[in-house]
Amino acid sequence: MPLWAWIAFYVLVFVMLIADLKMFGKKGQHEVNVKEALSMTAVWIGVSLLFCLAIYLWYPVDSHEKAMEFLAGYLIEKSLSMDNLFVFLMLFSFFGIERKYQHEVLFWGIFGALVLRSIFIFAGAAMVERFEWVLGLFGLFLLYTGAKMFGHDDEQGADPSQNIIVRWFKKFFPVTDQYHGDQFFVKVQTADAGRQATKYLATPLFITLLVIETTDVAFAVDSIPAVFSVSRDPFIVLTSNIFAILGLRALYFALAAVAQYFKYLKYGLGIILIFVGVKMLLAMNDYINAIAASLGIHINVPHIEVPTPWSLAIIFGVLVLSMGASYLVTKKVC
Repeated sequence: MPLWAWIAFYVLVFVMLIADLKMFGKKGQHEVNVKEALSMTAVWIGVSLLFCLAIYLWYPVDSHEKAMEFLAGYLIEKSLSMDNLFVFLMLFSFFGIERKYQHEVLFWGIFGALVLRSIFIFAGAAMVERFEWVLGLFGLFLLYTGAKMFGHDDEQGADPSQNIIVRWFKKFFPVTDQYHGDQFFVKVQTADAGRQATKYLATPLFITLLVIETTDVAFAVDSIPAVFSVSRDPFIVLTSNIFAILGLRALYFALAAVAQYFKYLKYGLGIILIFVGVKMLLAMNDYINAIAASLGIHINVPHIEVPTPWSLAIIFGVLVLSMGASYLVTKKVC
């Protein structure tokens, strides 16, 4: 893609972020309700689909295939991000963040995620282009992560306050336990050797933001390799990933009200990660066979390319089934 296309995309993202901030009402004074969140979620999905249509109509090479890759990457990132949102819900509960201030934390959290994801994706694309065998490592890691989800206990979460980044930050910057509305930092006057001094303290709201940013980095380690399983085009990987997380703030407030109906979602996500991991490894059969031969093991793993439409259908089907099963079981229990 030409340079102007990348610039135009980031300008579009910036405009959409500003629009998102304005449409959610006044800073720190507006509690987002479910109806508003659903409306904004629909808007974000609609904008993403329009972008996909633009790829289909104007992408310079293999536009139909690229549009399908965008949809598959978008669906993978969106589904994995849903698990991320439940972690955010737990973090807000742990730190006692009022609902009317949560969207401020999420806005800056998503802004930081956009910057970090861009860096990770450009670095990952450069690595894959130079060392194609890295995709095999991505595949193995996705298999491990997917299998791990089946044994994960939601009730045994780590203490967010013991996050290594948070502990490091507290060593160099003073922190207050008091909340000050929607402020991340607060200015206070202190007496030092009989002299008045101005001091800035980080509030619990900023600590929550810090934990959310570091949590997103951990999730990016899963989701970005997964998107590389359906496309190696940096523009498609980047745009599908960013469009998926742009609407997370609205989706969070929509899902927070019905979180109890997603009991089996993590199992569906585990299956999706295992599927894309296997898909990635099957496309790397030459490397697998060569490594096995160097170890004196004679195997003949066939080269299998799963068509993008099939990947899209499988990912969507698993996601719908896991969410449907969660809803039916939870409704029966209730």
